[in-house]
Amino acid sequence: MVKKWKYDSAIVRFSKAIELNSDDYIAYKNRGNAYYKKRLYDLAIADYNKAIELNPGFVVAYNNRGNVYQETGRCDLAIADYNKAIELNPQNGMPYNNRGFALLLVGRLEEAERDIRKSLELNAGNIYALNSMSELYAAKNDPIEACKWLKKAIEKGYNNWSYIRTSRTYDNIRNSSCYKEIISKKFNSP
Repeated sequence: MVKKWKYDSAIVRFSKAIELNSDDYIAYKNRGNAYYKKRLYDLAIADYNKAIELNPGFVVAYNNRGNVYQETGRCDLAIADYNKAIELNPQNGMPYNNRGFALLLVGRLEEAERDIRKSLELNAGNIYALNSMSELYAAKNDPIEACKWLKKAIEKGYNNWSYIRTSRTYDNIRNSSCYKEIISKKFNSP
């Protein structure tokens, strides 16, 4: 309930900012982020579109719109947005990781690995890219390597346990001893 209130409040605040300055592309992006968190995907896309219209070089808006497309199963559109974000700023590691994950979802594992590794090259501490490497190796049905990367992500601060426990990307390793050990340490430790 607290999060719902927080996002509702953000939507009100950013709507007011947009009312005061309809060219505020950052306010559109921020309101889009709040819509995304509330799973109001069409509204999020509309705000990211407006942010991009106002600032065609706005890397974050392309990346975030790509996240919405990915979340809604439109990986082709997500990949196109991540491509644009990378074209605009090839030194930003997040779009590489996000594109890598979208490629993983559509089964293009070699390309996915290249992108995720590039993300880690640009930011070795990116917990999302560390987790994506785990998911990549799970997709390759390599539980030892998947667990190694998952442990690294957790050690660096990745703590989305609900995702780790339920994401279909971990289905190939869910019955492995190393995966069970990771889950057990979290939920059965004193």
